[in-house]
Amino acid sequence: MRLTDFWSRMNRHFGEGYAESWARDYVIAELGGRTVTQALADGESVKDVWRAVCGVTDVDSRLR
Repeated sequence: MRLTDFWSRMNRHFGEGYAESWARDYVIAELGGRTVTQALADGESVKDVWRAVCGVTDVDSRLR
């Protein structure tokens, strides 16, 4: 998964106005207690980050 795909899915799931805020503020245990933004900045795989998002939110099956 490319980073552009990731953000497209985030925007479709959360809405464009909220996706970036959620990624910056919501701490996910599966990411080692980091936010999406922190995990991506630390070099975590985009695909792994997306899986973690899917694990803590009710992402539509078409976006998984």
